[in-house]
Amino acid sequence: MLPTPNALLESNLSQLTLLHRGKVRDLYAIDAQRLLIVTTDRISAFDVILPTPIPDKGRVLTAISRFWFDRTKNIVPNQLLDDQLLEAIVPDPTERAQLQGRSLVTRRLKALPIEAVVRGYLIGSGYKDYLATGAVCGIRLPAGLPLAAKLPEPIFTPATKAAVGDHDENIDFDATVALLGQALAEQVRDTAIRLYREAADYALERGIIIADTKFEFGLDDQGTLYLIDEALTPDSSRFWPVDQYRVGISPPSYDKQFIRDWLETLDWNKTAPGPAIPEDIVDQTRARYLEAYHRLTGNTALA
Repeated sequence: MLPTPNALLESNLSQLTLLHRGKVRDLYAIDAQRLLIVTTDRISAFDVILPTPIPDKGRVLTAISRFWFDRTKNIVPNQLLDDQLLEAIVPDPTERAQLQGRSLVTRRLKALPIEAVVRGYLIGSGYKDYLATGAVCGIRLPAGLPLAAKLPEPIFTPATKAAVGDHDENIDFDATVALLGQALAEQVRDTAIRLYREAADYALERGIIIADTKFEFGLDDQGTLYLIDEALTPDSSRFWPVDQYRVGISPPSYDKQFIRDWLETLDWNKTAPGPAIPEDIVDQTRARYLEAYHRLTGNTALA
């Protein structure tokens, strides 16, 4: 199918320097202190960027991230800066139209070389690790836990960051200490678990189980820790509807697991290029992202 007119597969800003085009986000330099992050409608699965965008996905991710950044700023400072000056940053109105509801003006920070994953339920690579070793990232768990079981306590299971097209690798806490140092590793772990608990409790009241999520953190020149990238979105988390959760099965989800499940039905070797996504799968995926946004924020329309 052709991209829907309001879907943004790739941003193009002639007045700013493009620093990086990731799986979903395009990163531009504003100046020495600030960045512009543009969240596109690209979708990736199995670390492959698929050729078909999901309309409004970038706006949903941006709106949800803004919601969580505001809600969790008492736990840890975040990357956001006032973006009321976007007209001055991107003066061309045609180029600025690309950014409607999908851009963030942020601090330039030094990103830490790990993804801070927190798991509250046993699913995905964590479940595979548990079946093989009885542990997840070196953390021993009770025997006999079924798929999708709620863990006794949330656990910190970090991963190394992979380049686009490569796979992240789960690591244990000792490896995290080797990368960050003891004090910073403990701060990241404790902050990530606190963020997860706060978000999971809130979401549960709104009919969503946050099974797991990943955070990214960065440091400023003074060594202050900041929450960066995105926060508690359907791309960085597993969101399950409470009323459809059952132990022993992989629950339906509001996140891109729906795309992964569809891809598993294809004869595809999970390497680039990825297959085009049919219109009905696009529509159903978009609906899941929007439902997560509505439930979490209480808003009925995107900005």
